Amino acid sequence: MRIYRMSEAGQSTLVEEPTPTPGTSQVLIRVHASSLNARDLFMLDGRYPVPQGRVPLSDAAGVVEATGPGVTRFEVGDRVVNSFNPLWFGGPQRTPGQHYHTDLDGWLAEYVVIDEQRLVPVPAHLDFTEAATLPCAAATAYTALEGVGPGDTVLIQGSGGVSLFALQLARAAGARVIATTSSENKAARLRELGASDVINYVDRPDWGAAVRELTDGQGADIIVEVGGAGTIAQSIKAVAYRGTISLVGHVAHDSTGMNLLDFTYSGATLRAIGGGSRSDLEDMNRVIAAHQLHPVIDRVFPFEEALDAAAHLGSGTHFGKVVITH
Repeated sequence: MRIYRMSEAGQSTLVEEPTPTPGTSQVLIRVHASSLNARDLFMLDGRYPVPQGRVPLSDAAGVVEATGPGVTRFEVGDRVVNSFNPLWFGGPQRTPGQHYHTDLDGWLAEYVVIDEQRLVPVPAHLDFTEAATLPCAAATAYTALEGVGPGDTVLIQGSGGVSLFALQLARAAGARVIATTSSENKAARLRELGASDVINYVDRPDWGAAVRELTDGQGADIIVEVGGAGTIAQSIKAVAYRGTISLVGHVAHDSTGMNLLDFTYSGATLRAIGGGSRSDLEDMNRVIAAHQLHPVIDRVFPFEEALDAAAHLGSGTHFGKVVITH
């Protein structure tokens, strides 16, 4: 089989290796598609420490080709998607060790052997390219929106994978969604997906105030914070009293500072989101199936052009998920 392994920071090499054999409680997956997240770019350029020789990418979908002894959850032919956090099956997250492990190989390979407990079924209406986008971005958005319901206002930032999943899931829950972007073309597409209002943060760098204007001074009940240091100050301005800021990313590297006095006055909760559990992924898939939601995919690359896919994601021109077919 063909597989990518990281030779050094910023470099991945396509090599040939024997197809693995599943052991006890393991299944062999024929990977049909994988998807890229911002954290994958951090790994490839050395900002996210990964041991040399590891296989990149944390999200994929495929078919069970063979099962090892003791497998009970899946059969040959089942379509599956992996859980992002391999040791977090449900309930409260107790330790950092339940997060995705960088000492485990990822999914940029034609075949992968994996413990059956790390997999869930693919929603029947999704194809493999769509299903491959679910483990990290979709589950993170679902977790970030905990408690959202009709009458709530959700603020999303930009048009990356997490933000677009949050838009779709929040609308499915009956919430209003306000979005920020710097592109009029992207603004139009955000409205098509259900955003009631879109703020151009280039024209309105004080977009926190703009959110309050759009909500009669109330602010957003839940903010899906993907920017981090570069956007948190405005998010604090935008959040409703006793609202929630769900911190899921750090794509805005420039820091404008976090005003702790503003945060204190907001009465808000700042939650750090590390994806979701296997149970969260299963619950989310039921919501996606019930509402027949389809992930927004920007572009699909062939397996041989995986590094070009990463470069495209890094360009920041994408709208939705970047996917690789195997």
